[in-house]
Amino acid sequence: MAGSGGLGGGAGGGQGAGAGQGAALRVPRAPLLLAALVLGAYCLCALPGRCPPAARAPVPAPAPAEPLRAVGPRGAPGLPVASGPGRRRFPQALIVGVKKGGTRALLEFLRLHPDVRALGSEPHFFDRCYERGLAWYRSLMPRTLDGQITLEKTPSYFVTREAPGRIHGMSPDTKLIVVVRNPVTRAISDYAQTLSKTPGLPSFRALAFRHGLGPVDTAWSAVRIGLYAQHLTNWLRLFPLSRFLFVSGERLVSDPAGEVGRVQDFLGLKRVVTDKHFYFNATKGFPCLKKAQGGSRPRCLGKSKGRPHPRVPEAVVRRLRDFYRPFNRRFYQMTGQDFGWD
Repeated sequence: MAGSGGLGGGAGGGQGAGAGQGAALRVPRAPLLLAALVLGAYCLCALPGRCPPAARAPVPAPAPAEPLRAVGPRGAPGLPVASGPGRRRFPQALIVGVKKGGTRALLEFLRLHPDVRALGSEPHFFDRCYERGLAWYRSLMPRTLDGQITLEKTPSYFVTREAPGRIHGMSPDTKLIVVVRNPVTRAISDYAQTLSKTPGLPSFRALAFRHGLGPVDTAWSAVRIGLYAQHLTNWLRLFPLSRFLFVSGERLVSDPAGEVGRVQDFLGLKRVVTDKHFYFNATKGFPCLKKAQGGSRPRCLGKSKGRPHPRVPEAVVRRLRDFYRPFNRRFYQMTGQDFGWD
């Protein structure tokens, strides 16, 4: 892509600059600066964000009826916390992964259930913000009544080595939901998201492989996330398989009511969210929520969801399929589910 060509041009410009002393001083600057800016922007996109700001010191045991305020100033990317009756509790269930698998869609679907109270934003507590302490984490949670479930989702937990131990330390009984998707499609979607924020990125092929179509570069996060079997091994050292539910990102699109029904069963909830809540949006290419009673209009996920993927050569897709195949089959064996990606 254009970014890849820009980097190559920078190298060539440097080699051709030896004709004169003035040229040697002037010619390399623009292409080298361009390369530095592109790589710098990519690194910034890949780095994890900061912890959400806390507006006040967390209180270990807040009064049940105490009104809450948003964490962070209004309009800032803080984490809104619900006010009203009930208590703030640690989540009984977490959507721990995976990025670009369909976690946002699942969270929004589950929020239709009257017995689910979910944090809308991703707190990143168990990967980025753990030093803030469990009391701070609990202070972010929405209030729940008896019988309601507190839920949060941060898809980077699944690939964070420290997350299983930290979550187990909070509660070994935590229910863990992992939304998985064909790792090749997931990697391309991940790249498309980053490309939308950093248009000068090298091509997908240049990032996915070393030396053209050489070895797959598992150091690139878009590739590494799809090694589901390796990540799951880390979790199974502490949690039994019975604590997990693996949701198919593909079936979440083709049969949202069926997949959400499985999640409701796993959480011990009555199947309140059913096919009557969904319609398929052909423009976006995924299901949306029908207009709620008294609501103004149907509700779909934001414009960043369902964005078109860049064209990736078939040879690149085929190589990645071959690379992931043994990892996929091991994942099927570990979970007892065949997701049909091969």
